[in-house]
Amino acid sequence: MARIAMVVTNACSPDPRVLRHASWLVQEGHDVTVHAYDRQEQHPMSESHGGVRIMRYHLGKSPYGGMLKTALGIRTFSQNVSRGLATNQPQLVYCHDADTLGIGCHLKAKYNIPMVFDMHDLHHTWIRMPAPKSRLRSILSRVMERRMLRRLKHADCILTSSGKISEQSIYPGFREYLLEHGHESTVVENRPESGTLGERTPDAHWCVGYLGRVREVESFQFLLDAVLSMETKQRPSIRIAGDGVAFDSVSQLLLTAKKKHELDVKITGTFDSDEFSTMILDIDVMYALYSPNRGNILQGALPVKMFDAAAHGVPSVVNAKCLMGEVAETEEIGQTVEWLDHNQLAASLIQLRDSRVQLNTTSERERKYFLEAVNRLLI
Repeated sequence: MARIAMVVTNACSPDPRVLRHASWLVQEGHDVTVHAYDRQEQHPMSESHGGVRIMRYHLGKSPYGGMLKTALGIRTFSQNVSRGLATNQPQLVYCHDADTLGIGCHLKAKYNIPMVFDMHDLHHTWIRMPAPKSRLRSILSRVMERRMLRRLKHADCILTSSGKISEQSIYPGFREYLLEHGHESTVVENRPESGTLGERTPDAHWCVGYLGRVREVESFQFLLDAVLSMETKQRPSIRIAGDGVAFDSVSQLLLTAKKKHELDVKITGTFDSDEFSTMILDIDVMYALYSPNRGNILQGALPVKMFDAAAHGVPSVVNAKCLMGEVAETEEIGQTVEWLDHNQLAASLIQLRDSRVQLNTTSERERKYFLEAVNRLLI
């Protein structure tokens, strides 16, 4: 049995990928502790989740998506975790996303502790989300990218969340991004276990939902424009649940539209996996469209909500001309829409409202890939 320290700069409240991978390691007999940064100090400092221990660090409130305050908060968190793990050294340190790589590199250099890097996303693109045209944020993004690439040479194993679906595919994933920079990786997609296919009866009332991180307003303005372009009697209700840097702005946008246009809008905050399984029963189409200006969309991001929705029979609308669209259409779990074509979005939503889909490839395949990659470091 190995003692494994996972590190993530969110509160893991929950983070499905982090907990899924931690649970797989616990099932193999390992002792896993997740060191999580609870920036808003909203969750218990210690918690057990299916045999996985979660240690949350309360270090003063720090925002998501900011620059100086966010960077200082992450630095303080990294210093605290590094000191703690130097005192009580694990056999493996597992870094989730690029903002934890400094911890892994420090422990590898000083104590020769093996390191796994799990690249969920292109982390350096996130800083651009609040203002994609900002020159300062663009410069900082490039600095973050170069720092990540320098640190990658210290990783003993690199995992990522997407890759081309075939040699013939024209759309790259994050594996191809890493290969361009000289790094091999193993793709472990964010696929859930098989879900429950609830019965659905065609009804005049229908719902479009978005369940997850709310990081930008533009996507929701796009959805709103599409809904308002429909005839009044055709319009769906809109269901939003989650959190994120743009949650308050998006809430204001949609609640203002609710009053002005008499829309049916419901907005709630964070949720866990059990609550997701309940909320998805009321959703007919999952909305998973994002601004391609973010960078990570065209480079291979695969939205978790697309897979989670399909596991419950719910189709998604996703971005066209990128990997997520190719996956949705190849696996017949959704339709693609050109960015900001609200007429096409409206038509796709209406077409999908009474559809049911099935997710044929679930997390069991990903578990196999994951254990093959990580277990060689634990022998």
